[in-house]
Amino acid sequence: MITLRFLALPALLAAVPALSFAQQAVDTAFNATVLRPAFAAGTGPVIVFDEAHGTFHRAERSYGAFTRLLRRDGYVVRVNASPFTRDALDSARVLVIVNPLHPSNQHDWYLPTPSAFTPDEIRTVAEWVATGGSLLLIADHMPFAGAAENLAAAFGIFFANGFAFDSSLSPLDLVFRRSDGSLASHPITNGRGPGERIDSIVTFTGSAFRVLVPAEPLVLLPPNLTVLMPEEAWLFSKRTPRLSAAGMLQGAVLRHGRGRVAVFGEAAMFSAQFIGTPRRPMGMNAPAAHQNAQFVLNVIHWLTDTR
Repeated sequence: MITLRFLALPALLAAVPALSFAQQAVDTAFNATVLRPAFAAGTGPVIVFDEAHGTFHRAERSYGAFTRLLRRDGYVVRVNASPFTRDALDSARVLVIVNPLHPSNQHDWYLPTPSAFTPDEIRTVAEWVATGGSLLLIADHMPFAGAAENLAAAFGIFFANGFAFDSSLSPLDLVFRRSDGSLASHPITNGRGPGERIDSIVTFTGSAFRVLVPAEPLVLLPPNLTVLMPEEAWLFSKRTPRLSAAGMLQGAVLRHGRGRVAVFGEAAMFSAQFIGTPRRPMGMNAPAAHQNAQFVLNVIHWLTDTR
């Protein structure tokens, strides 16, 4: 069973506005240890981090810990600042997309949440993956899930454009464990050896999705979770539409042609931030998330077929 903290609905409705607008700050001091780098510094495959589609997270800012971690593992991380073209993608081994947004939602997180990508871009990415590229797609709670929905659907992934909470509608941390089956046994969670084995990871609210093609679930939401589907982010009432999270996921991988796709419904788990006052660690720097950094590396190793 996922470990959660509980709030009744009235408490949630009172707490969420303050929680959602709590100040987030980057933990610039966090540097996870890489015990066995996959490559010598600067000699690994090229990871391209997209910043051309209203991206909420940036490679050298809120995702700085992620970028530093990959570079310490030997990967070359570059930023994409242009619409997707085949020429641009062919220079990459992995394309990373984290919390894209359509221009209409840059400052207004309410419905509708149009796609952050044009149909031509979606076709380009799908064709690039099918010919051997790898995609890491991360789409958090609404509106990010909605902005990524059309791209994800090209790979048979269907996001719920909402917020995944427990049965008491708590918006706090979720711990997924190998021991209870909420974190699957997989080459990613097993790692390249015993020192890379993952027994638990932590996510921080996020969205949920289903996969309607053959795939390998990694992070499984239990049926007691609820996906709230508000018209505006973080504004809920008793009339807010909701879905059961039974059978839904926050992490999965799949093959698409000759390429690979890893998809996650929560973004903070791959960052290192502080939230609120006092500054509470949120991401790889959170005490309970001590294996999240190795999980990041294991995901990238799988996407680059690094053994």
